[in-house]
Amino acid sequence: MNIPSRLEAKKRTSKEVLTKTNEYIVDNNLKTLGEGKTYFIKTYGCQMNEHDSENIKAILEDMSFTECDEMEKADLILLNTCAIRENAHNKVFGMIGRIKHLKETRPEVIAGICGCMAQEEGVVNEILTNYKWLDIVFGTHNIYALPNILATSMKNNKQEIDVLSIEGDIIENIPVKRDSKYKAWVNIMYGCDKFCTYCIVPYTRGKQRSREPEYIIKEVLDLVNSGYKEVTLLGQNVNAYGKDLDTNYGMANLLEDVAKTGIDRVRFVTSHPWDFNDEMIDVIKKYDNIMPYIHLPLQSGSDRILKLMGRRYTKESYLELFNKLKTIPNVSITTDIIVGFPGETEEDFNETLDVVNICKYDSAFTFIFSPREGTPAAKMEDNVTLEEKNNRLYRLNDLINKYAKEANDKYLNKTVPVLIEGKSEKGGLLMGYTDTMKLVNVNAPKSNIGKIVNVKITDIKTWSMDGEIVK
Repeated sequence: MNIPSRLEAKKRTSKEVLTKTNEYIVDNNLKTLGEGKTYFIKTYGCQMNEHDSENIKAILEDMSFTECDEMEKADLILLNTCAIRENAHNKVFGMIGRIKHLKETRPEVIAGICGCMAQEEGVVNEILTNYKWLDIVFGTHNIYALPNILATSMKNNKQEIDVLSIEGDIIENIPVKRDSKYKAWVNIMYGCDKFCTYCIVPYTRGKQRSREPEYIIKEVLDLVNSGYKEVTLLGQNVNAYGKDLDTNYGMANLLEDVAKTGIDRVRFVTSHPWDFNDEMIDVIKKYDNIMPYIHLPLQSGSDRILKLMGRRYTKESYLELFNKLKTIPNVSITTDIIVGFPGETEEDFNETLDVVNICKYDSAFTFIFSPREGTPAAKMEDNVTLEEKNNRLYRLNDLINKYAKEANDKYLNKTVPVLIEGKSEKGGLLMGYTDTMKLVNVNAPKSNIGKIVNVKITDIKTWSMDGEIVK
C-alpha cells in the first residue's frame, strides 16, 4: 500500500527525468482477467483527465474488459477525478455514495477512484476511514500499473491503494482508446513547477517534465496516417515545453514541427502568460494549420492579487502580451478568471473588470475562489463574504456574456471552416467547431461527420451559432 504525502509531492530536486518505454506490461495471466466483464469510467476535470481516461480504457480492454455506458450494469466502476475546486470534490463523493448503494445490491462490483483527488493526502485518509469498501485507489503517476493493482485487489479481496507522491518520469507506450476518430489529445508534457498559491496541480501531477519531441511527432504522424483532422497539444503549461530538456528546443520549435506533419488543425492548451514568447506568435502566424485560438488565463486584473496568487506577471505585461496575440489574423482569445480570492477588495475586482473591458474576450471560464487543502492560499485570511463573491461573479459573467455575444455577432452571414464532429444536442442537427473554437450547429447530412466543411453562419447566440453548409 502506498499512501500519498503532500510534503513529498511538493519536493523538487535536480533528479534526472527518465523516459521509460517498457513500464507498461500486461502479463499473460492478466490478459483474460476481464473476460465476460464490463467497465464504466466517469471522468471529471480537464482535458488531461479526459486523455488519461482514454489510456485507462485501452488498458482495461487489453485485459479483456468491455466498455459499458451504464454504471448500474458495469462490473468495474472507476471515477477519474479532478482536484481543482471544491465543487469537483463534492461531485465525486456524491457519486461514491451512489456506488455504495449499488454495491449493497451487487457486492461483486469492483469500484475505485483515480486521478488528481487520489493524489491528495486528505482524500486518501478519508477513504481509509470512511470508504473502506472502495476496492482500488491509484493516482496520476502509475496509470500504467493498473493491471497489477486491479489483479492484486481481486485476488486478495481487499482494498488496494497505490498512489505515488513523486516528481515523476515520462512513461511512453501506454495504449490509448480515443473517444473521437477525428480529433485527438496529445500530451506534450506533464506536471507543473509554477506553484500558483491557489493551485493543487503541482502536488497532484508532479514536477514539470517534457516528452522528447520525437515521441510527440511520431504520435501526431500516426494520427495523420489514421485520418485524424485535429490534434490538441496538452500540458498544464504548454508554453514552458522544453525548458526542462537539455536541448535548445522549445514550444515554438515543437509547434512548427507538428504543423509540418500536415495535420489539418493544431491546437494547444493551457498557456501561462509568463512563458508565451514572440517566437511562438511568429510560428502561429506562419502556419495556416495552427488554429488562431488562444486560451490565456488572466485569473485577476489586480497586480496586488496577482502577486498574492504567485502568477509572476502584472496587468501591464498581460495586456502587452494580449495585444501581441491580437496581431494574429482572426484570433480568438479566451481566459480563466477567479473572483473572491482572499483579500480581494472592490477596487481589485474593478481592476479585473477593466481588463475584461479592454480585452473583450470571446469567452471565459469564471470561478469563485475555492481553497485547496495544503496550498498557501488556503491559509490566507479570507474576509470576502460568500454573498459578495456571488455578486462579483454575477457582475463578471454579465460582462463576459456581453462580449461573447459581440464576438459571435461578427460571424453572422460569414462563411467559416467547421470540423463536423457528430450529432448536436439540438435534435436533427450536426455540431462542430470553427478554427477559432466557436460551436456551430449545422443542418447537414451525417456523411459530413469527420470532415472540415465551409459553413455559412445564419444565426447567432451567446455560446453557439447555427449555419448551413456552402457547396
